[in-house]
Amino acid sequence: MRPYHQISIIECGEPLVKIPLERFAVETPHPYEKLGADYGGYSAYFLRASVVENLIEAQNYLQLLHPGWCIQIFDAYRPVAVQQFMVDYSFAQAVQARGLIESDLSTQQREEIWQQVYEIWAVPSLDMNTPPPHSTGAAVDITLVDENGEVVNMGSPIDEMSERSHPDYYAHSDAHCHQEYHRHRELLLNVMLKAGFQRNPREWWHFSFGDQMWAWLCNQQTARYGRFNNE
Repeated sequence: MRPYHQISIIECGEPLVKIPLERFAVETPHPYEKLGADYGGYSAYFLRASVVENLIEAQNYLQLLHPGWCIQIFDAYRPVAVQQFMVDYSFAQAVQARGLIESDLSTQQREEIWQQVYEIWAVPSLDMNTPPPHSTGAAVDITLVDENGEVVNMGSPIDEMSERSHPDYYAHSDAHCHQEYHRHRELLLNVMLKAGFQRNPREWWHFSFGDQMWAWLCNQQTARYGRFNNE
């Protein structure tokens, strides 16, 4: 259980709608689809209607500050089946990165790797009271693209399973490049906060509006979006 799972959900029934991708930058084909993830008739580029409106608002704020810059959408709606697929994939990648073979793992090694995976990934729970944030259609993973169409350097890639993913990882470093990474992260945070979003305390790229994590960070008693009910 994560702390935000204590938040009750009163589902508002708002539809899941396609993000107007012509307003944003996107990676094509989608990174998870390239790996074989099945979105079940939807795609990663869907969100609840109000979340899309707020994302457009954040984009407008960004372009007032940096004309020509735009938000790049990495991932948005994610069915629980895709969450499970990516959790399993990340576990396998972590095993490989350690030079190990999954069938030979000790109980302790297995537990350590799963702990590393769940530092970043939400548990792919089917319990309607504890939905993975992306399965609600209220969470989005994003970064920034500059006026030249280049992805802005945030100091670590999205989904990296390390402490570099923590939003303030570079906050107290004196290195010039680290200060720049932190400024980019703060820029992304500020335009998203202005549009009503909240940021995952563990991930510089993850923002949400209306789900349990958002409600917990805003000190709200209830969330408005649960797991999207067409799954």
